[in-house]
Amino acid sequence: MGEKLFFLDQRNSSHVTKVFQIVLGVLCIGIALYWMFFNIKSIQADSTLWITIAFLIFFGIYQILAGTGKTQKYIETGPEKIILKQNSVLPPVTLKPVEIDNIDIFSLSIIFTMKRSGKIKLRFGLTYTDIIQPVKDEIVQFAELHNIPFEEISDEL
Repeated sequence: MGEKLFFLDQRNSSHVTKVFQIVLGVLCIGIALYWMFFNIKSIQADSTLWITIAFLIFFGIYQILAGTGKTQKYIETGPEKIILKQNSVLPPVTLKPVEIDNIDIFSLSIIFTMKRSGKIKLRFGLTYTDIIQPVKDEIVQFAELHNIPFEEISDEL
């Protein structure tokens, strides 16, 4: 079982789009800093300007990270671990076989029950259905390799 990477969102951004995201992020941060330095006296009196500046800075940082590919959601399977990044802002979660108690596989989600930290749920959604079955197959192969109990549950109404 080799390492495989499955993207959970659209990753076909063109080079122009990535450059545009980075430029937009830099512009947002630049405008926020300009407002902060040149309107420092009025900022003290009006809290809405602080909120605007904070929003522009965080939005700019997010756009720069998106342009560099740091916000992509993915699942990476390998022989020793599963790396799951299903939130574009939060860091990835590493699942090691000794930490996994069991795996429940549903039609549009996978639930990893951990021995110490509860449950981690991977939701696929309906947008990119072509990756669901390959991911499920890799998870089943991972579970069989490490003797982790798993159950495929059909969602019938």
